[in-house]
Amino acid sequence: MIAVVLGTRPEIIKMSPIIRLLRERRADYFIVHSGQHYSYDMDKIFFEELRLPVPEFHLDVGSGSHGEQTAKILTGTESVFLQEKPDTVLVQGDTNTVLAGALAAVKLHIDVGHVEAGLRSHDRRMPEEINRILTDHMSEYLFAPTRESRDNAVQEGIPADKVYVTGNTIVDSVQQNLQIAEDNRGILDRYCLERGKYFLVTAHRQENVDDRFRLRNLLKALEALHEEYLMPIVFPVHPRTKRRMQEYQLEVPHNVTIIPPTGFLEFLVLEANARLVLTDSGGVQEETCILKVPCVTLRENTERPETIEVGSNILTGITPKEILQAVEIMLEGEANWTNPFGDGRAAQHTLDFIRNG
Repeated sequence: MIAVVLGTRPEIIKMSPIIRLLRERRADYFIVHSGQHYSYDMDKIFFEELRLPVPEFHLDVGSGSHGEQTAKILTGTESVFLQEKPDTVLVQGDTNTVLAGALAAVKLHIDVGHVEAGLRSHDRRMPEEINRILTDHMSEYLFAPTRESRDNAVQEGIPADKVYVTGNTIVDSVQQNLQIAEDNRGILDRYCLERGKYFLVTAHRQENVDDRFRLRNLLKALEALHEEYLMPIVFPVHPRTKRRMQEYQLEVPHNVTIIPPTGFLEFLVLEANARLVLTDSGGVQEETCILKVPCVTLRENTERPETIEVGSNILTGITPKEILQAVEIMLEGEANWTNPFGDGRAAQHTLDFIRNG
């Protein structure tokens, strides 16, 4: 029996190809939703859009400090595992849900499979980096999306026979859902957007939005970006970012269109049709690379160095000058890079390795 543990929207998206394949193969599995950032009710749109089964278990832990949140998820997943007795627990990525789910499993002598293993930003100030490292070292199966991520794990002393290069399930998810998304382009009409004639922005990481100075600089940069290129700027605002804007009393420039968080399919449409995307999200760096849309990452480092290497992405500071320079560089290039994240069969490779392992 396989337990799939997830708790954030990126995890739902990246686990969806694995869940679909488990269902197709009539495998014995169940889903645990921790509710790390959102209530399950708010995430229902993702399960409905991606046509996924309803999770059997909802922990509804909500937000909180890292210690508080991790403890609640650890306690909740341990209780579920004791009741259901899975043979393998699958977690994906670098969240507190991943760390807590893996820790609960390994203490009960249950094999852990880490989907998207081996990613490293080499910046241990990031909570996500700590979660990645600890989860990799607890896991029996490490499903690395690229050879570079595999090498990261092996260089840390993890036995090479535990690490499998599968590709990234985001490729599976984009390929499976892009046509559905393109057939439902209403979001472009809703905000009067034309293909290739707007910028898309996302920002949610603590180092950007929990710092008043950096968040203010980002908003100033967006204003300068509009003045330079005279293109609409669309900003789906993460709840955390919205709270900080209100707390810091920061005004959004009048030329930036703030919209609520979207479902995956609508966001895919926004990404696929943007002229360029500015983000601090790791998942968005991957998606834009797959979609052949230039990306500017609002961070000093990235755990997706493959996007930098192939030329789909560039790192930048948060000042208006730095962001404008990065945008200019990316707009001057051609979107002719090769996707480094696999052939869209990562879910198949992952489950095959578990079955044959």
